[in-house]
Amino acid sequence: MSHPLVVPRAEHSLSRKQIDPDALRVLYRLHEHQYLAYLVGGSVRDLLLGHRPKDFDIATSAHPYQVKKLFRNCWIIGRRFRLAHIRYGPKMFEVATFRRQVSAEEQIALAAQPSQEDRHGVQPPGGDHARVIHRDNTFGTPEEDAFRRDFTVNALFYDIGSFSIIDYTGGLQDIEAGVIRCIGEPAERFQEDPVRMLRAMVMAARLGFSVDPPIDDAIATHRGQIAKSAPARLIEEFYKILRSGASERTFRLLAERQLLEPIAPRLQRRCGDTLWRSLAALDAYRTRFAAPPDTLTNAVLLGSLLVPLGVGPGGALEATTQREASNTGPISTLGMLPLARRDLERLPQILGLQRRLLDMHTPPRARAALTRRGSFQDALTWLEIHGDAPEVLAHWRVPVEAVDGPDSPDGAGPPPSKRRRRRRRRRPPGQRPPGPAS
Repeated sequence: MSHPLVVPRAEHSLSRKQIDPDALRVLYRLHEHQYLAYLVGGSVRDLLLGHRPKDFDIATSAHPYQVKKLFRNCWIIGRRFRLAHIRYGPKMFEVATFRRQVSAEEQIALAAQPSQEDRHGVQPPGGDHARVIHRDNTFGTPEEDAFRRDFTVNALFYDIGSFSIIDYTGGLQDIEAGVIRCIGEPAERFQEDPVRMLRAMVMAARLGFSVDPPIDDAIATHRGQIAKSAPARLIEEFYKILRSGASERTFRLLAERQLLEPIAPRLQRRCGDTLWRSLAALDAYRTRFAAPPDTLTNAVLLGSLLVPLGVGPGGALEATTQREASNTGPISTLGMLPLARRDLERLPQILGLQRRLLDMHTPPRARAALTRRGSFQDALTWLEIHGDAPEVLAHWRVPVEAVDGPDSPDGAGPPPSKRRRRRRRRRPPGQRPPGPAS
């Protein structure tokens, strides 16, 4: 057993004031009930670097059903490994029991075992919570949990009991040096999960860190392995990159290491100044917000990536969309990346509206019809990101906010005016309308 580096509160910069108050509530309640409770992973790293964490994940010695017993707002999820999700309004905190790395022999044995899933997320009958350990729940110690993680800068713990930072893997030293380093042998870790190659580049770009040379060596040897990853998982990773505010730097690093080739060869071949300018404009827009705004829809993100490749209205995208529309398949692809048909169909609409938005002399009635199109808000976002026309954007902001009523489908004009019904005149009491002639 290795001895961790423990940094007391007086010697580090992380303060409880920086932690979400509801995350603190979870940490404190676990600690009050004699469980270890640590803030873990990227949140500790980001707080030490002065960044705003995206999530506040928690690791604990409590088992999932022990966590559920403490929190009524808790749901147990997962099959192979149970996790507790605790909700406070729109916020969700993931609480995981310390776990260990599973060996290849254990993985084969676990795969052959039937899952003991509790469908309703409640305590199974007949036993103490502490004894409810499913065969596929590979619980472990804090040290085992730290060495199970992918990169050293993601393996730091903040102990709510002592307010200290616990480092088993040298993550603090690597943060100080500004380097992304694997825990264990990079080649082995990348073969376990090839998406880690992608995530190493994402972290290096987002944090401005260098990449440890053994990681580059392992990527050069094993980059083809990333094609074995689930396509749905890869496209989600790409959308996360595009929403990160560091997409240009990330794609540059991916292109330099030929990591795009196994995923999307056309993207690897067409990387160049046009793409870098598009992604830089996207990043400039994203960094204006503390969190990814709702205006960054998948269609806008996809266009920022595809249009610099020469895809646009009347070109390859439109042809692909028409071809897909005649089939039953719901998606097209970019290399092995699945692209939702609704996003492919929305993109030509967004681009097609740009010429009409640039016309600041559109008559009021036509302007009102345009603002009710389903793709109008996406088109306005595109204009803001890529249009470089602030006066045009200001022109459309006023009528957009003044328009009332729900959006109509694309191509619909203004709603027809309703004819006002004539109000019937009330007759004085005692008078009746003439009856039928007898």
